[in-house]
Amino acid sequence: AGMRVAVVGAGVSGLAATKCCLDEGLEPTCFEQSQDIGGLWRYTEHIEAGRPSLYPSVISNTSKEMSAFSDFPYPEDFPVFLPNARLLEYLRRYAEHFGLREHIRCETTVVSIRKQPDFATTGQWNVVTETRGKQTSHVFDAVMVCSGNFSEPSLPLHCFPGIERFRGQYFHSRQYKHPDVFQGKRVLVVGMGNSGVDIAVEASRVAAKVTICTRRGSWLLSRVFDQGYPWDMVYNTRLMSLVRNNLPGPLSWEFINYKMNQRFNHENYGLQPDKRYFLVPVLNDDLPSYILTGRITIKPGVKEFKDNSVVFHNCPEEEPVDIVVFCTGYNVSFPFLEESVVKVENKHASLYKYVFPTQLQRHTLAVLGLIKPLGAIMPLVEMQARWVTRVFKGRRAKGSSPGYQNVGQTGYILFGLSFDEVLKTEWLVYMDTLASFIGAKPIVLGLLCTDPCLALTIFFGPCSPYQYRLRGPGHWEGARQAILTQWDRTLKPTRTRVPPGSSSSF
Repeated sequence: AGMRVAVVGAGVSGLAATKCCLDEGLEPTCFEQSQDIGGLWRYTEHIEAGRPSLYPSVISNTSKEMSAFSDFPYPEDFPVFLPNARLLEYLRRYAEHFGLREHIRCETTVVSIRKQPDFATTGQWNVVTETRGKQTSHVFDAVMVCSGNFSEPSLPLHCFPGIERFRGQYFHSRQYKHPDVFQGKRVLVVGMGNSGVDIAVEASRVAAKVTICTRRGSWLLSRVFDQGYPWDMVYNTRLMSLVRNNLPGPLSWEFINYKMNQRFNHENYGLQPDKRYFLVPVLNDDLPSYILTGRITIKPGVKEFKDNSVVFHNCPEEEPVDIVVFCTGYNVSFPFLEESVVKVENKHASLYKYVFPTQLQRHTLAVLGLIKPLGAIMPLVEMQARWVTRVFKGRRAKGSSPGYQNVGQTGYILFGLSFDEVLKTEWLVYMDTLASFIGAKPIVLGLLCTDPCLALTIFFGPCSPYQYRLRGPGHWEGARQAILTQWDRTLKPTRTRVPPGSSSSF
């Protein structure tokens, strides 16, 4: 029999993991606690069922060409940034196309994952699952944890003096369902991540007043970037990445500062972040105009709450407030794993390349999708899964085996998952690193001789996921064509009225 792999969760990461197992000839069983696949993207279905939303941003932050799985481009008529219903439709087509359904068991919760007694020699795991109240125990050769990092809301009330005497309503962004709750109210949004800004923008359409408070400010990106192209197709190119990563620190800061302030000066909008922090920018198209029109006000961090008002740092006057939404992120938790397997200490998990727990004798357990890069998550978790399944099979590519280096080396990165330290992971560099482990990284210089058109597109154009299917295991025949036609698929849904005498392509 083949190697049996347990996959926990059937969201984006779980589907990619299941597919990569099948590609490598492993036998996956994917356990999903809800009724269907899709994870976070089943947003509206959760709303209809009256459950709390899983994530308020209902439109993807990355463009379809950059967030496709690398051997399955989006249909050309799909919009460039996807509403969650379309994204869900894509995930269902993906599951259908690669025959993933028969390996997924829905309404099955993973209760515990424990090492088998003979783990040191076999690397096997005992997995206990529960379906409709009945528990079952299984033995698996390997485990892929794909349960995501939006599991447990983080609400550090002790950081907000006076919250216990506040008479208004307050809740975590996870509980947010619908802007109706803000009708005519004075709303305070605490925190400036994507969900905070999205909720503030939605609230400002019905609320009497909306304030966002942020300790550190934030860069703001719009989906509509230079010349109206999608931000990630301009930002995540090999050329831009090379520039960003090879400038000395202060210069790199100046470059990003210049780029980010091109559209509007962040200082004038109260958003300019502090130099000490590396911040993943927030994606929102409306915030600057809402600040200009007075619909949203930006304030510094909360000093303390009073009965029906709040006081901000460096601001003498109180601000009356009826509702507070805490957009303070999530704690990462793996309730089904023993402490010793993945230690999450002070919101850090110690994982080699953010994937493999460092202290196991056998590398038969991996965690996927625990990373917050400035780029699309789908191709990234797929790349993690391609690497992991090959490590499971023992095909250790050069430099890819975790645990053989001395722990003091830089290979072990303590992964920061907290509200205040966001990963400095450069999407492209990380993708290339994992791709080089399995021999799937595109060789631009080599292509210059054999296929110059493709080489130039790869280097100057967006680093779309299809680049990682040109060679190596999982090589896909359609990759070259997909790369050369990526702009056609991007412009197809928007060039619906073609003025006479207009140019044909990008």
